[in-house]
Amino acid sequence: MSTAGRGSALAQPLQRPSAGRMAAYAGLFLLGAVVGLAGALVQGAWFPGGLLLALAGAAGLFLGGAYALRGRGGAVAPVAGWIVAVILLTASRPEGDFLFSAGLGSYLFLFGGMAVAVICATLAPGRQPGGGAARLGK
Repeated sequence: MSTAGRGSALAQPLQRPSAGRMAAYAGLFLLGAVVGLAGALVQGAWFPGGLLLALAGAAGLFLGGAYALRGRGGAVAPVAGWIVAVILLTASRPEGDFLFSAGLGSYLFLFGGMAVAVICATLAPGRQPGGGAARLGK
């Protein structure tokens, strides 16, 4: 995307993503929900190792989505799916059933997952506009 003669890339109007990119975002959202569900089950089954495995899987998905789509949106889509799944799993049912207990592992999974999400979205590569290099020496 060249901005020659049109001003800064930030001043340009937003464009709708392509159908393929929107499908990739939807797929990453669903994959984030699946990873959140699997992490909720694994972290409770094997406490120290399962918690680390669940957080490592979430971090891998978040960063992998960002690098696959070459932008922070690739990290935000699975994060949104993960958060929706985990928040829905924390609610207790009318029968009194629940998936998360009020223990240290559950809180570490919730807060650790949120911290991993913020870190991965921050470390994700931002989309760069096309064009020549912006070095002063050229």
